Amino acid sequence: MKNKTIVAKPIVRAGIRVALGLICSLGLTSQAAAQTGSFSSITSAFDQYRQKALQEKLYLHLDRPVYACGETMWFSIYDVDGTQHRPLDISKVAYVEVLDAAQKPVLQAKVALQDGKGKGSFSLPVELGSGNYSVRAYTNWMKNYSPEFYFEQPVTIVNTFRKVDPQPAEQAKGYTVQFFPEGGHLVAGVPNKVAFKALSELSGKGVNFTGELQDERGQKVLDFAPHKFGMGHFTFTPAPGKKYTAVIKLNETQGFTTPLPQVQEQGYALQLEDADAEKLKITVRQQNRPGDQVFLLGHARQIIGYSERATVNNGAAVFIVDKKQLPDGITHFTVFNAGQQPVCERLYFKAPTHTLDLKIATDKPQYTTRDKVTLDILAQANGAKDTPANLSMAVYKVDSLQGAPAQTIESYLWLTSDLKGTIEEPGYYFSGFGASDRQAMDNLMLTHGWSRFTWTDVLAEKPAPFAYVPEYNGHLITGKVTHKVSGEAAPGILTFLASPGKNIRLYNSTSAPDGTIRYEVKDFFDAKDIIIQSNYTKDSTYHFQVFNPFSDKFAKRMVPAPNLASSLQEELTLRHVEVQTQHAYFGNVINRAVTGQADSTTIYGQAPEQYLLDDYKRFKVMEEVLREYVPGIQLRKRRDGFHFMVFDRPNKTIFQENPMVLLDGVPVFDIDKIMAFDPLKVKKLDVVTSRFFNGPQVYDGLVSFITYTGDLAGFEPDPRALMQSYEGLQLQREFYAPVYDTPEHKLSRLADFRNLLHWAPDLKLETGTKAEKSFYTSDQTGTYLVVVQGLTADGKAGSKTYTFTVSQPNL
Repeated sequence: MKNKTIVAKPIVRAGIRVALGLICSLGLTSQAAAQTGSFSSITSAFDQYRQKALQEKLYLHLDRPVYACGETMWFSIYDVDGTQHRPLDISKVAYVEVLDAAQKPVLQAKVALQDGKGKGSFSLPVELGSGNYSVRAYTNWMKNYSPEFYFEQPVTIVNTFRKVDPQPAEQAKGYTVQFFPEGGHLVAGVPNKVAFKALSELSGKGVNFTGELQDERGQKVLDFAPHKFGMGHFTFTPAPGKKYTAVIKLNETQGFTTPLPQVQEQGYALQLEDADAEKLKITVRQQNRPGDQVFLLGHARQIIGYSERATVNNGAAVFIVDKKQLPDGITHFTVFNAGQQPVCERLYFKAPTHTLDLKIATDKPQYTTRDKVTLDILAQANGAKDTPANLSMAVYKVDSLQGAPAQTIESYLWLTSDLKGTIEEPGYYFSGFGASDRQAMDNLMLTHGWSRFTWTDVLAEKPAPFAYVPEYNGHLITGKVTHKVSGEAAPGILTFLASPGKNIRLYNSTSAPDGTIRYEVKDFFDAKDIIIQSNYTKDSTYHFQVFNPFSDKFAKRMVPAPNLASSLQEELTLRHVEVQTQHAYFGNVINRAVTGQADSTTIYGQAPEQYLLDDYKRFKVMEEVLREYVPGIQLRKRRDGFHFMVFDRPNKTIFQENPMVLLDGVPVFDIDKIMAFDPLKVKKLDVVTSRFFNGPQVYDGLVSFITYTGDLAGFEPDPRALMQSYEGLQLQREFYAPVYDTPEHKLSRLADFRNLLHWAPDLKLETGTKAEKSFYTSDQTGTYLVVVQGLTADGKAGSKTYTFTVSQPNL
């Protein structure tokens, strides 16, 4: 075999050793440490870390796997705690992005969450190029952890308005090969299981091959080959001082060689196997250190399922683990040496037994175009009744472009969300055949080992503070105050944020020691202009900035090139026609926003004194307006200009300090500027004739001028203020589908080429009770797939697919 003729990029990685961040490469310690060390401190530290480090997971149910530019991508968000997978009502905002192959965000949205649920959409612009993209989502709290654990799912977007490039040439393929010794190390003189994974860079999927393990003299040690998805394993006993190489043969003309990780003369090796159907046998091997103690901790999603110590005798310590002790899902078995250092780790998967079982039935097996479809949906959760369940449902056409989703809510929560890297067809491991394929699952555990934390953080005497806080009540707009001249942080500065409008909202924040300012803005929807300022009559030398709330950290992902072969041209043409007709005939309704999403009340409610100026004689000078018919304000003029003194009605006195004065919700600290403003532009004047509390700030009354337009009506804010546009929470859109409930509607000449027949992001039902949903087919014949996914209130996840066909009616 001639290696120089091969296009390949082998990668050698010592697997889990890197992920553990081991303190000592060999993990050896002294006998004295073994005698004095207390392993109970490990479980105690783990429990303390668990209580402080809440793990949060997001899952997005996307309506389809493939989109055309001009279509709408719909999604339903599930926010759960990372331990029990129960709906989590901590974060109120999810950050959702569409990333291109270079991990550049092309679409972004802040989506409101309530009771652990949210929904949103993206209109895919025609400027996007054809390719594979990924949809990722996270919360502000999740930014404290690795981006590997943000939700991420690949999608294909096709721009049918441009020429679609065909599939890349076969000869452009490259390959990556990785080797993962069980436990993290190749240790000489003991049996070592070594897992491997081979991927195509073109498709991102596993590849088949034949392999031969050779020593440094070229002597064959063994043959090996993948079992599934390019993954497999072999077992051998490395000899001290030897080096080993894998010779990979992809086909008759392609192949390459790559070295295995270095063999360690001493260290720890771990072996996990079934003792019987009910128990696991875990053997920790460590040569030349008889009498050493080791500690085995088994934990799943911050739940400790197993903890035990053992003594090394005859080079090994053996643990027998009852599988019933282990939580469902992925258990991390971590081995600690006598110095309480993690030295090995191994993952094991226990199939979940507490699941949501969904059943779908249609009122008839086959339908015609523009026909009514009625679905019965039944949710069952291990026999429990009346348990609330929240589901989402999509119904779309399956063809050469798109099939069933590769990922479901249960495969994500139980598998993908707790593993690093991309998993090929995660749904396979939960299918009827895949669930019984223990070898494939074990290979996955060996090749994707990772933790949501590092033991360095867990065992640290003083845990590092979290940089990001949960958004408990609404979106947090975060920024910084600095001195204009020096650029240094300006602590202790009272600042104000407002957005001009008729729904008055005022937020304040005092800068932290590092200059950080943070505003909690509730029900802040859509794009708005915001103004951030301090009281420039007192503070005039500060610079303000607003931080981008979207994460700038990205997981390492292989994004394969899309498969857009010429054989797909018929489907692509049909998709293009569908986009054109939908926008031509239904453009005024397909992206209609839901109204009434924002709170329309003002921060002060109903003011004690309200003046609709059109009900009074109109004056052209503001001073005349205030003196003639606003008794709640005493107007004073001093050397430094005008002042407002508000009447304190509860105490029957007059405040001696200026009130908070607002124009369309924006603070105005220079009363002379209000006095110079044209009163004919003011529609309404509200006066709060008592002390007004806004968070920690207290004002001697409040005076609010509201213009007809709600946009400051030409008033110029102080130039020292920061003024910019800011995207708030996404306005939700209504999914639109025609209804053919009368003969006239059914005979409509408007073409209906929808491939997405129905989208329901928020189906609520109780287990044990059927729910009925109805929708209408389009003019497209073919096979349609119903996808239902969801979660119960107590954390049981489930999904179900169902197909039906649509044909032309017999005339």
